[in-house]
Order: sequence, then C-alpha cells, then structure tokens
Amino acid sequence: MATQTLTITYPDVLLLSLKETPESFAAEARLLLAVKLYELGKVSTGMAATLAGMSRVTFMLTLSRFGLSPVGVDAEELGDDLANA
Repeated sequence: MATQTLTITYPDVLLLSLKETPESFAAEARLLLAVKLYELGKVSTGMAATLAGMSRVTFMLTLSRFGLSPVGVDAEELGDDLANA
C-alpha cells in the first residue's frame, strides 16, 4: 500500500504550552485527525485505526474518550432503540 506524508508546521511554544514532546504531540494529532474523520463518517474504524497507528480494537475503545461510539450511535441512542424494540 502506498503512503503519503502530511507535514504540519507549528511553533515550538505550542509544545511547551501543551507540555508535550514532539513524538507525543504527533501521535495525539494523528489520533485527533483519525477520530474526526471517523466522526464525520469519512473513514471506517479500521482505516481510522491505521491512521492513528493503533489496532482497530484499541481505536474503538479510545473513541469513548471523545464521547463517540464505535457502532455509530451513542449509549443513550442505543438505549432508546433497545427500549423501543
């Protein structure tokens, strides 16, 4: 599979204010991009996990950190669906 590289320029002071290393910031940025693309329905959990550099299961479990569900509905919506079934 061919790959592409995305370069984002940011000031060093950003890392200082976030108290992040360049490596941890890059990993978080990849995760945030993957989560947002998944949230918008642009990519699957598998593709988002690949972008984030983690397994699909880990990505799916990480979605709760952002208030998202790996099945496309939140817990309340799923509860409503089950109650009305």
